[in-house]
Amino acid sequence: SAEPPRPFRLRGCGSPQKFGVAAGSLRGLLRKGCRLLQLPLPGSRLCLYEDGTELTESYFGALPPQTELVLLGPGETWRGCASDIERFLGALSAQRDAVVAAARQLLSDERAPRRQKLLADLLHNLSENIVAEERREDGKWFEGLESRFKNKSSYMRYSCESRIRSYMKEVSSSISTVHPTARDAYKRIVDLMSDKLRSVKYNGCYFDRREEEAVRLCTAEGWFSCQGPFDRDDCPSKHSINPYSNRESRILFSTWNLDHIIEKKRAVVPELAEAVKTRGGREVNWEYFYQLLFTVDNLKLVHIACHKKTNHNLSCDKTKIYRKRKQNHKIS
Repeated sequence: SAEPPRPFRLRGCGSPQKFGVAAGSLRGLLRKGCRLLQLPLPGSRLCLYEDGTELTESYFGALPPQTELVLLGPGETWRGCASDIERFLGALSAQRDAVVAAARQLLSDERAPRRQKLLADLLHNLSENIVAEERREDGKWFEGLESRFKNKSSYMRYSCESRIRSYMKEVSSSISTVHPTARDAYKRIVDLMSDKLRSVKYNGCYFDRREEEAVRLCTAEGWFSCQGPFDRDDCPSKHSINPYSNRESRILFSTWNLDHIIEKKRAVVPELAEAVKTRGGREVNWEYFYQLLFTVDNLKLVHIACHKKTNHNLSCDKTKIYRKRKQNHKIS
């Protein structure tokens, strides 16, 4: 069935004017945008205003409503915004509003490549309330969230907990795929994992900027960087986001993935099920599987465009599946 239309904010390359356009598919939005901006459909494409990521149909389906997009005609490129920032930096502290206005104007006119990140980041930081933590300090950030969330970190912690809980649910529900003679042993391991997750509050600290443990994923200010596809050391597009800055960034961050390097469904869970079935007298090293399933030892935070859905072709370490027996040395 066709997806219901969602509203987006659309602008042309180099134009400050924005239009509200609703569509249920990337193709539909592209067609409407070309008609509105009088661009030829062949060769035109859509990208994110924020960082220039070009949209695919699957990526489009994950975008929140009101995402700002840029429509590019044939031969046009959009890598972000750029400008000669130096001429108004001196007035930054005393004339913030004037600087924001000047930056927005420069944003609409500037076409020079490779300098866009400076101006975009400056505007983002000046315009948004990144340091605010409590609901009373930034009510707009909390729009659409339950009243029980009193500060930003508590919601972000809950968001991470929800992701980890969903992984636990998948592991638990996979008991139906386990050989009947091994299901009791599998359930005991699931219970051990559940107990450990509860004891660490489902690792919610990963997204909580107030927790020291979270520094492995972000800085104290709440910036998160894409850790890149599973087969690369770094994100080629240098994606970054601060979900604490505004409501739109919070929503967009929900589309980022905690990607299992050694895949959960294809590798880790099947290997656990097989280990329980063929253990014989050996003890399954459930803590190794716990690390692979629920911790940053095997989880990378990635922008949705960097999430590789194809087979990673990585497997569990066979030497860690069972616990090593302790050697008893007799004294002769």
